[in-house]
Formats: sequence, structure tokens, C-alpha cells
Amino acid sequence: MSERDPEGRITTEHRGSIFLIGIDRPEKRNGVTPKMWSELRDAYTKLDEDDSLHVGVLFGHGDHFTAGLDLPKWAAGMKDPKSAPKSAERVDPVGLSGRTCRKAVVCAVRGITYTAGIEWMLGADIVVAADDCRFSQLEPKRGIMATGGATIRFVERGGWGNAMYHLLVVDEFDAEEARRCGLVQEIVPAGTELDRAIILAEKIALLAPLAVQATKASARRYALAGEEAAAAEFQATQQRLTRTEDAAEGVQSFIERRDPIFKGR
Repeated sequence: MSERDPEGRITTEHRGSIFLIGIDRPEKRNGVTPKMWSELRDAYTKLDEDDSLHVGVLFGHGDHFTAGLDLPKWAAGMKDPKSAPKSAERVDPVGLSGRTCRKAVVCAVRGITYTAGIEWMLGADIVVAADDCRFSQLEPKRGIMATGGATIRFVERGGWGNAMYHLLVVDEFDAEEARRCGLVQEIVPAGTELDRAIILAEKIALLAPLAVQATKASARRYALAGEEAAAAEFQATQQRLTRTEDAAEGVQSFIERRDPIFKGR
């Protein structure tokens, strides 16, 4: 057996049209290193570019999703942004800069889910949480602030008061509170969260891929630019979709009263 890399790794696995992406450094509660962040960007870029992949599933190996950034390994880059590797050509998993992933991503979280872990799950589209989850956005306790989207998405999903409560008090909260604040969509028994996330991914994977991508893009357009900007693209997008083979298959399967078989074109 080869020796484990102390810097951790991101695992990937193809399951048909579903792409599993795993945070793999369980001996350090999946604490994230710069190497792992770079590999995560590579994995999301693969998901985005490979037409055979329709849905991603993000999860953590072991008993925890992630304790967040391994801060000593990030300190230099935080002080001097020029020293941190950047690439506008790769997908940003939290969707804040450069390219964003066109494909749907379901996230399964378990155990400790701190700081960057919350931001990574909020960068996904659907979150399934184990009932043993422990969440905390505790950056101010370390003398820094969250820069992976929490200050935006926590407010967006939970409202100002809920967001400020957890972002400023930096308490630890459970899965029920996360669901109350709109951060997670389902809570399941610990150990079943990945299976449930895969089931949801399989449901999405049966749908027309281009329609799923267009739906996500429209919702994101609304979140970033508002109702008018999103609505302005409805007609052109729908016309483009209705000219696809998948749209024709959708109509034909309706006529024949059978499940559609989509090809993503």
C-alpha cells in the first residue's frame, strides 16, 4: 500500500453519468490544503467539460465533511495573494470568480462541517446533511473573515438576522438549525447521507441535461443580476432548448407514455 500524501487529496469516481468528488484527508478531519483546493478545481472543471457527466456529488471521506482550511498551510497566500495559484481557466467550486460549473452538484455533509466546508456546500445546488452534523463559520475566531461565499449566501438563504447570528457569534449549530436557515435541504441518519445524495443525483441525471443546465443558469442569473435580467433570457433559452433532440424526445415519450431517454443534445 502506498503511503498517504500528508497534503491530502481529492478523489474522483465515475458512476455512469454521475461524478463523485471526495475530500480525502480523514486523519486531519479533511482539513483542506492548497493542493486539495487545486485538485477540487480540477475535479469541478472535469465535471463541467465532460459531456458524459451530468451531475456531481461532493462528499467527505471518513466521519467528517471538512474542518475547513488547514490555516498554517494557507497563511502565506492569505497575506500575499500573488503567491496563491490562480487560474481563470478552471471552474471555481464556490462560484465566486472565473468559471462556474454548469452541471448540477449535490453535496453530502457529515460530522464536522466548518468554515470552508459550509462555503463549499453552499456552492453546491442541493445539500443533504447527516443528523450528526456540527456547523460553524468561525473565521473571526481566527482573526480572518469568510471569503468563500458565506457572507453572501448565508444572508441570501437565511436572512440578515440568522446570517449575522451565526457569522458573528460563531457558534456551533446542528443540522436542524442549518435546515431552518435554508442551508441544507434534507437531514438523514449519519452514514446514509452519501447514498441519499447519489439517489438525488440519479434523479437529476435522468432529466434532459441541457434543460437542467439552462435551469441552473437561469436561477443563477436571477441571483446575480435580478428578475429582469433573468426573465429577459427566457424566450431565447426556451427556443434554443425546443430545437434540441432531447426536447423532441420529451414530446415523443409523452405521446408514447414512456420514460424519456435523453442524450444531451
